[in-house]
Amino acid sequence: MTSAAIAVGTKAPDFALRSQHGETVRLADLRGEKNVLLVFYPYAFTGVCTGELAALRDALPQFVNDEVQLLAVSCDAPFSQRVFAEQEGFAFPLLSDFWPHGEASRAYGVFDEEKGCAVRGTFVIDKEGVVRWSVVNPLPDARDLDEYLAALDKL
Repeated sequence: MTSAAIAVGTKAPDFALRSQHGETVRLADLRGEKNVLLVFYPYAFTGVCTGELAALRDALPQFVNDEVQLLAVSCDAPFSQRVFAEQEGFAFPLLSDFWPHGEASRAYGVFDEEKGCAVRGTFVIDKEGVVRWSVVNPLPDARDLDEYLAALDKL
């Protein structure tokens, strides 16, 4: 069971999470610089998650450019995420919400307490750090990239 996702129009909770390369990525460091597409996913190496992230990889110039930074977050350890990224050719940050376990996912209201993972929550955050759009799907339901693009186009 998850709590409700944070509301559109609220300030996005800051976080500092390690990427698959061991670098610390802070949401606050992107403020004033780029809009952020923040994608929470349940588990590396699973079918729906791999498919969703592969779709982002295949359209990467639309999600990583001068205006937008894609950040993908799961509760997997950074070491697992590194192998996952290398295996799938993901050239964007996969951030580990491993410890404290699910802290960022909880802050966004997308942590499933029973399963111990994030659900499929996506947030578009503007350059001022405000959530401008979001969608939360149940674990088995993939998200639609066209919705991400439409939300980003409105910024």
